[in-house]
Amino acid sequence: MEFRLGELFCGPGGLAYGAKHACIDNPDFKIVHKWANDYDKTTCDTYIRNICPDNPSSVICEDIHYLDIEALGDIDALAFGFPCNDFSVVGEQLGFKGKFGPLYTYGVEALKTYQPQWFLAENVGGLQSANEGKAFSKIAKDLKKAGYRIYPNLYKFEDYGIPQARHRVIIIGIREDLPFEFKIPAPSRIYRTCKDAIENPPIPENAANNEKTRQSPTVVARLNYIKPGQNAFTATIPEELQLNVKGAKISQIYKRLDPSKPAYTVTGSGGGGTHIYHWSEPRALTNRERARLQTFPDDFVFEGSKENVRRQIGMAVPAMGAKLIFEAVLKTFAGISYTSVDANLNDF
Repeated sequence: MEFRLGELFCGPGGLAYGAKHACIDNPDFKIVHKWANDYDKTTCDTYIRNICPDNPSSVICEDIHYLDIEALGDIDALAFGFPCNDFSVVGEQLGFKGKFGPLYTYGVEALKTYQPQWFLAENVGGLQSANEGKAFSKIAKDLKKAGYRIYPNLYKFEDYGIPQARHRVIIIGIREDLPFEFKIPAPSRIYRTCKDAIENPPIPENAANNEKTRQSPTVVARLNYIKPGQNAFTATIPEELQLNVKGAKISQIYKRLDPSKPAYTVTGSGGGGTHIYHWSEPRALTNRERARLQTFPDDFVFEGSKENVRRQIGMAVPAMGAKLIFEAVLKTFAGISYTSVDANLNDF
């Protein structure tokens, strides 16, 4: 069975790459790209280049507020990693009152319009506690009302062999008239270190998106006092190199990776010491190194400026993490058993 996949808020293609490369023992079950939407031009260019170079018109680059959902075309599956700005644990947690909070409703509209057999919805781990838990409860209720049984779970991707501590709420939904029951795939608990991901194999010299960031002499001097795993506030740094910060001290400021562990969460930011910093060299990671932590292959080329690429990589779903979840969905429909665990999120 071939599932035609539509995507809203598609980003650069982390979910799409995982879907496209999902493979199970029954080759008749696979996922193919049908259409996708995002509002950012360079992000759409990245998606087209890597996911559907032969069908660029299938990617609609448009603000979703103005998107004609009914004109997109029939699909068998839907993926939407709706923007997480207002559900993040960092910031004001505006939730439904924020600009981005209600954007999940466009995914609900697409479900009602096309009634695909299943869907995958993704958001940050903070979704479960946003608005005192009311945000997740409301979203779950609306997804059910659209006609789906839902299977939410907080995936800790480092437990699945992704070389990064990245926690995301992912909801699988199966249309309620279908007899399939999704089970949460069991984590491997085989941990891959950030050092192994970046160095094994070595990044080719001609790899795209591998330009180094120029570090000022002050930043280089400061980093030389910060040991692996430390940040600007936990390291012993001379007074002249210390940061003059009052109030909350964010732990990821000038934080160097610990080469013996998965990386901390890759984000789209970079200013003010929020780059991810190499464990031994006094510098920020390149975008290609960051992409390695997000499990994108080296031939996955990101379009746009260095800053725009950094943002694309930071907002993506880890490609191999998406792949293993999509494979669990395919196995569910193919009737292939796999090792599973109980969900760690309640179905409200």
